[in-house]
Amino acid sequence: MKNSINKISVLGISLIVLTNCSTLQNANNTQKGAGIGAIGGAILGGVLGNNVGNGGNSELGAVIGGVVGGVAGGIIGRKMDKQAERIEEEIPGAVVNRVGESINVIFDEESGIYFDTNKADINPKSQQTLERLKLILADYADTNISVTGHTDSSGNDQYNLALSEKRAKSVAEYLKSHGLDPNRFTVQWFGETKPKYDNTTPEGRKKNRRVELGIVANEKMQKEALEEAKKQ
Repeated sequence: MKNSINKISVLGISLIVLTNCSTLQNANNTQKGAGIGAIGGAILGGVLGNNVGNGGNSELGAVIGGVVGGVAGGIIGRKMDKQAERIEEEIPGAVVNRVGESINVIFDEESGIYFDTNKADINPKSQQTLERLKLILADYADTNISVTGHTDSSGNDQYNLALSEKRAKSVAEYLKSHGLDPNRFTVQWFGETKPKYDNTTPEGRKKNRRVELGIVANEKMQKEALEEAKKQ
């Protein structure tokens, strides 16, 4: 799994946490951990916010304002680690990134979710991948899922925007219609506006024709993590 927070951001977090440790000298170990985590969580929210604003992890926009931080954030992170590992193991080719308390999963044309040219329907190859994904998401029911569609830069931008919408909705509808709670899902689409690869090459365009998932803790998981943190 890749860590999508760059080294400069991590260094900044570390320095600010160190400069604020003097305020925690009289706290017990749990309070110290929660306090430092809260500082880191607040900064992490800012880092993610900048990434979203600059065309980065738009799939994880729901994290902003939802970062728990502290001991509870660590509890959520461990649960997310297990889910991310399962996705990597059971869906070869999917690009899985752990970001703070959340997971970003990228499916391009070579990693299991593929759409025929100018089409948005789920073909048999994509169904196989979505069936495996569905089972994993069902085992981690206390998460919310954002499905986001993207295209390359070929063709009309308005057409690409509409196509990315149809493809993202197709993925979300498939998962919802095959047993997952519809209330867990949000759908976003950006057409060609948020490329991650070079659109001047065939390889880059193929990778930009992608669907991404953002997986975050829901209110139930956050509440349980906060209760568990109080006992530590």
